[in-house]
Amino acid sequence: MSDSAMMIPCQQCAALNRVPSARLVDNPVCGRCRHALFVGKPAILEEGDFDRKALAGDLPVLVDFWAPWCGPCVNMAPHFTEATRQLEPQVRLAKVDTEAQQGLGGRFQIRSIPTLILFVGGREIARQSGGMSSSQIVQWTRQQLGRH
Repeated sequence: MSDSAMMIPCQQCAALNRVPSARLVDNPVCGRCRHALFVGKPAILEEGDFDRKALAGDLPVLVDFWAPWCGPCVNMAPHFTEATRQLEPQVRLAKVDTEAQQGLGGRFQIRSIPTLILFVGGREIARQSGGMSSSQIVQWTRQQLGRH
C-alpha cells in the first residue's frame, strides 16, 4: 500500500483505479465507467468477479458471508450497512450470498453464517462468525487492521 496512491477496484466494472490516498474522501469515481468508487453500502460479490473486486487493489475488504434464510444474517444486515458508512473509504465492505454463490462458500470454507472475513492485500487476515452490531463490526475491523 502506497502513502501517495492506492489501487481501488471499481465495484461496477472491476477496473483498477489509482486514487491518491488523500483524495479517498473526495468521492472518487471510476476512470472507466464513471461509477462512484464508494457508495455507502456494501458491494455485492459473485463468483465471477470476487477476485477482481475483493482481492485486487490496496484497500482492505471486509466480506460478510450470509444467506437469506439465516435469521442472524438478516438481523445483522442493517448493522453491516451502517458499518459500511463508518468504515468507508478506508475499508471496502461487501456481501456474498452463500446460497447463490456456493462455490465461494466452499472456497473459503464457510461453516457457519454469518461469517465475516477481512482481507488485506488479497489475503485473509481475520475471521469472525456470528451476528454483530455495527459498533462491534467497526471495532473488530479496526482492531484486526491494527494488528497487521
